[in-house]
Amino acid sequence: MVRKQPLEDIVNSPGQFSYENGIIVTRIEPGLAQGKLRAGPNCANPHGMVHGGAIAALADTTAGCCACSRGGSCVTASSSMEFLRPAQGDLFCEAVPKKLGRQLSVIQVTITDMAGKTVATGTFTFFMTKTADKIE
Repeated sequence: MVRKQPLEDIVNSPGQFSYENGIIVTRIEPGLAQGKLRAGPNCANPHGMVHGGAIAALADTTAGCCACSRGGSCVTASSSMEFLRPAQGDLFCEAVPKKLGRQLSVIQVTITDMAGKTVATGTFTFFMTKTADKIE
C-alpha cells in the first residue's frame, strides 16, 4: 500500500507558492486549518504595512487546506476579504467551514496579528475537484 504525502507536508515544501512567500500551514484537522505568515520585508506595501495580497494569500492557502481537511482536492472558485485594520509583523489565520460539500465548500477565515487583534476576515468558496471517497 502506497502512503500518500499529507497535505501539510506538500503545502509547506520548498518550491510551493505558499512556502516561498512566507506562509506555513501549522495545523490541519477535519473542519479546521491554521496558518502563519512570516511577514518579512518582501510582504510590505509602500507604507510599511503587510500587503493585502500577502494577507489574501495566507487566507486562501489556509482556507483551501480547511476545505480539503477531510481528504480530496480543490481550487478556489471565489473569495471575499474584509481588511479591518493595518497589520505589521507575523499574522495568523484560522479557517473553519461554513459548509463542506461534495462539489462546493465554503470556508470562513479570521486573520489576527501578534497581539491577537483581528486584522481581516474573509469567505472562500472552493470547487472540490476530488472528494475523499473519489481518491484512489
